[in-house]
Amino acid sequence: MAESLRDQLLKSGLVKQVREEKKRGAESKGRPAGKPQGHGGKQPAPRRSQEDIDLAKAYAIRAQTEANERKRAQQEAEEQARLRRERKLKIQQLLEGKALNKAETELVRNFEYGGKIRRIHVDADQLAALNAGELGVVQQAGRYVLVGREIAEQVRTIDAHLLALLVEPGAAASDDDGVPDDLVW
Repeated sequence: MAESLRDQLLKSGLVKQVREEKKRGAESKGRPAGKPQGHGGKQPAPRRSQEDIDLAKAYAIRAQTEANERKRAQQEAEEQARLRRERKLKIQQLLEGKALNKAETELVRNFEYGGKIRRIHVDADQLAALNAGELGVVQQAGRYVLVGREIAEQVRTIDAHLLALLVEPGAAASDDDGVPDDLVW
């Protein structure tokens, strides 16, 4: 069986010589061998190599860059939230007192909004006006508000995502919203 490197070094005497030299060097400095220097039993801080310093600088720069990016993303999100609040407030003020929804209606107008089929309750006159493009539907605070065409156009300019339904004049109901006429009750 082959001997380990440790065993080979011990047999050659190299390890013994290195140990003796260390021992002699420590004794010549006036302290017993194997004892730490007199700093309260603490070893002095080892000097950092240039590579360690460069690596530390690189990590510091990276951490600073990441912190700046997080801060910028947070500021951007706050700005977007502020703009959304302003648009929501404008639309709320625009729609005040202009809703044409009626409490007692007998018909339902179905339309697609947000990838789903939605409904709004209307009377016969409102249904005809809605299908002719004279009225529009705006989504506000989870409700669908029936408004005049002018108001719907203004909502479109403020935030087009909140305009749920606005039929172009002269277009058939099934052509505009993708809902067949037989779904309109």
